[in-house]
Amino acid sequence: MTSLTDPRAFLYRDAFDPDAAQRLTASALGACDDGELYLQYLAAESFGFDDGRLKTADFTTQSGFGLRGVSGETTAFAHANEISEAAIRRAAETMRLLDPARSAKSPPPARTNRHLYGDADPLSLVPFAKKVELCQTIDAMARARDPRVAQVSVGLSGTWSVIEIVRPDGFLATDVRPLVRLNVSIVAEQNGRRETGFFGLGGRYLYDRLFEPATWERAIDEALQQALVNLEAVAAPAGEMTVVCGPGWPGVLLHEAIGHGLEGDFNRKGSSAFSGRIGERVAAPGVTVVDDGSIADRRGSLSIDDEGTPTQCNTLIEDGILKGYMQDRLNARLMGVPATGNGRRESFAHAPMPRMTNTFMLGGKDDPAEILSRVKTGIYAKSFGGGQVDITSGKFVFTCTEAYKIENGRLGAPIKGATLVGDGPSVLTRVQAIGNDMALDEGIGICGKGGQSVPAGVGQPTLLIDRLTVGGTAAA
Repeated sequence: MTSLTDPRAFLYRDAFDPDAAQRLTASALGACDDGELYLQYLAAESFGFDDGRLKTADFTTQSGFGLRGVSGETTAFAHANEISEAAIRRAAETMRLLDPARSAKSPPPARTNRHLYGDADPLSLVPFAKKVELCQTIDAMARARDPRVAQVSVGLSGTWSVIEIVRPDGFLATDVRPLVRLNVSIVAEQNGRRETGFFGLGGRYLYDRLFEPATWERAIDEALQQALVNLEAVAAPAGEMTVVCGPGWPGVLLHEAIGHGLEGDFNRKGSSAFSGRIGERVAAPGVTVVDDGSIADRRGSLSIDDEGTPTQCNTLIEDGILKGYMQDRLNARLMGVPATGNGRRESFAHAPMPRMTNTFMLGGKDDPAEILSRVKTGIYAKSFGGGQVDITSGKFVFTCTEAYKIENGRLGAPIKGATLVGDGPSVLTRVQAIGNDMALDEGIGICGKGGQSVPAGVGQPTLLIDRLTVGGTAAA
């Protein structure tokens, strides 16, 4: 039985206990190659403050399970939003559709006592009124910063999730996951022109970090600065040119254009531009890309992944040479390699698949100012918005939300409407300089794949990329 202070008490109640979970899992999945019972409780809240008043305040809880059996390449999966013996027995009927295991059972994941974040519930530690008051304060302070501020939107959100993974071999793993986020969006107006600036941050910690004045005041300053810069922006040039990408959040381009292509399922099926290329040069010398889900407090980090495998730092590309892929248990077994701690799922209602955690390029030796001085004509991309990517080819289109012309080695006028067009594999080979200023993003990434969304982190140093196509509205 669980105590009232044990987070697992949200999973085991109403006569359903850990012994029953073990017994039902062993019965349902005993004939499978692999699989697990995934139990989850989730509490989530969000506040939306817009036009000077609270527009939305949501609080939801949900709990449920996902039962997965794997035999060969075939997966059977059933889920329900009721954690009970009866519901799990009904789900077990689906597992009977699988052929019995034809090989040795997959061994359980390695065990770990490491905790990358605390298990306290951020939602319950701060009163409702305090959260609303923070949104009001940010709104008022942002409007007082500059007379050109026309509109302010503040978003505050948090989740607290308790998960337990039960395997038929007796393996049991529990993780308690906090996650908080603050967004500030500012619209500035001048001479009839309106432009937007945005800044967000968060991670796997408690609200107290977001409530520190230095934190939310920086969010205001960054969002306002971007909005005011965009008020002065001129039409973006178009054509093939040199591009310098700033550190931190611009790593989202790396995440989308290259990261997804390094996930195990795409490579096992041969549908990635990187399939079958382990040991080959895929990037310029000096380019080293890792996926590391073991960094404390980061948005994309997990003590264990959603199959129970401890996360780790996985080197994907080292000095330009492709070293490996990100793997969940199923694809790792079929490819004959170890799982890497990248089996992730959106919730109990989804089966796991190989996904990124915190994916970033390591820093180099070049001084960022010296990198900029090398460029006679080009653009500097400081921040990105949305983008589209084709996994098979790696082709991408990304929109810049803050960018500048580079003229004779110096930053020139801000530009509006710039898009970067290219393909991931080619971009990697065109990296001409790597800054010594590697930074991770502020903690706002959301990664989508196969209809599932999970929190993720990105990062990179300043990069000089030769001959990247820039889409704009003015001639280069």
